[in-house]
Amino acid sequence: MPFALSHPQLAGCRRLFLQNYEVQVNIGVHDFEKKGEQRVLINVDLFIPLALSTPHSDSLQEVVDYDFMRETIARRMAQGHIHLQETLCDDVARAMLAHPKVRGVRVSTAKPDVYPDCEGVGVEVFHVKEANA
Repeated sequence: MPFALSHPQLAGCRRLFLQNYEVQVNIGVHDFEKKGEQRVLINVDLFIPLALSTPHSDSLQEVVDYDFMRETIARRMAQGHIHLQETLCDDVARAMLAHPKVRGVRVSTAKPDVYPDCEGVGVEVFHVKEANA
C-alpha cells in the first residue's frame, strides 16, 4: 500500500497512477543542460474520493481520465525551460490538485541519465487538499 493511503484525509480514496512516464524535457541549471532536452521519468498518483470516482454507468465522464495527467504534464513542459526538478514537480502537483475531484497528489521526477553509477536522481512532492477545500 502506498504510504499516502495511510493519510487520514485520503481514507475512502481511489489511487489513479501514471508510472514512469518518459518525456524529453528542457531542464537543468548547467549550460550544457540548456542546449537540449533530457530524459525525465515522471510518476503521478492522484487520490480521488470513491464517491467521486465510482462509475455507475461504466462511463468515462464519471471518473478522472488518465489523459488529464498526461495533458497536464504536456502543458507544463510547453511553457519552456525549467531549471529545477523541484519546480517541475511543484508545478505539476499544483495543476493536478486544482482538479475538483482530486483530493491528494504525489508527483516524482527522475533524471536517469545524470550519473553513470546510479539509476537516477530526482525529487518527490506530496500534497493533500484542506478538508474544506
